[in-house]
Amino acid sequence: MTQPDLMLACIADYGARVRGKGYRTADAERYARKGIGLAPTNLMITVFGEIAQTPWGPSGDLLMMPRPETDTTVTHANGAPGERFVLCDLANLDGTPWACCPRQWLIRGLAVLEEEFGLRLFSAFEHEFHYSGVPAEGGNAYALDAFRQQGSFLSEVMAALSAAGCDPEMVMPEYGAGQFEVTNGAALGVASADRAVILREVIRSVARARGEKACFAPVMAPGKVGNGVHVHFSLQDLSGSPVSHDPDGTGGMSARFEPFVAGIQAHMPDMLPLTAASAISYERLQPNRWSAAFNNVSPQDREAALRICPLSKDDDAAKAFNVEYRASDASANPYLLLGALVWAGIDGLRLQSRVTAPELRDPANLPPAEVAQAGLVRLPQSLEEALERMKASAAIRGWMGTEFLEAYLCHKEGELMLLAGLDLDQQVGKYVDCL
Repeated sequence: MTQPDLMLACIADYGARVRGKGYRTADAERYARKGIGLAPTNLMITVFGEIAQTPWGPSGDLLMMPRPETDTTVTHANGAPGERFVLCDLANLDGTPWACCPRQWLIRGLAVLEEEFGLRLFSAFEHEFHYSGVPAEGGNAYALDAFRQQGSFLSEVMAALSAAGCDPEMVMPEYGAGQFEVTNGAALGVASADRAVILREVIRSVARARGEKACFAPVMAPGKVGNGVHVHFSLQDLSGSPVSHDPDGTGGMSARFEPFVAGIQAHMPDMLPLTAASAISYERLQPNRWSAAFNNVSPQDREAALRICPLSKDDDAAKAFNVEYRASDASANPYLLLGALVWAGIDGLRLQSRVTAPELRDPANLPPAEVAQAGLVRLPQSLEEALERMKASAAIRGWMGTEFLEAYLCHKEGELMLLAGLDLDQQVGKYVDCL
């Protein structure tokens, strides 16, 4: 069973939830042309479904402008109702891009990268999530038995993602009980973030059609394995040729790529609310959690915030070489996450920055003086601390503009207000219910 006559025009809001309005499919062309009205404060709905505070109140009007390349149909093998949705940009009533639109902010950064440096971003997201349709027992990490337990769920996920144009590559049982990971192929520019938004919603849809839930919360229980989002990225020139690898460069990075990575490394502690966006994200960003605790760059190290990925003997090194950003999770809007990497990378290119020397030593095991001498910084250990750093960053204010930055800070501070008085278990429970 499908719902061919109903289509939803959607945005990914500041809380990384996908929200929108529906209309008859027969009217799709008309709405793609004229847009669908939306109040700016809709972006301020928190992940919990409440508006804690907003800079715009009930005032103002925007247009959701559907992007036809994101038109997505999901059908289900068991005959459950399918769905169709399309992702949108946000525009002012005169059709100009709205200054606080996450998708347009990423697009603006990509345009600067291309115009100033002749470079394009090639990237892919990896998502971890927990699926409720398997026994909540341990011992099945990467196990064949974990595939047996999930039945046909993962096959249906891969088929639905393929049909949605997400180019899924691999699926695997992860370390946590009931945890899985899906990776998809890389794409140029904004298409990579579009895929990330679509992928989450397709997986949620397939799970719900089976009477189950796919949860992307950064932490499922205090002290337990959480769900990360990792972004692999490299650069291409305007002809489509990869330009990231130089075997003689620092960590194998070319002179055109290293400054981009260095910009991300330098700004990471300040831009963290855009990539690890929830109060419980910081339970993951701890030493010895297979996550990221410092802004370090290191080869083949899954606790480095920026991991220089390995090359195998059969790889085309120029095409395969990439760096993985690991200080992120699905509480982050994919456009804001990728936008933060782009704008930070641009700053690094403008300054011709250099990364700290890549090494395998774990900063958590080094004396603080040696960590500082190496040019590394411990990442913020709470959303409150991260927001204070972001608020004080002149660079981020320059990237986002005052209205956009203040709106995002307002949103996150409102989210924290809704958690006031709750202990960690209760906070985790609220996010698990919503993500």
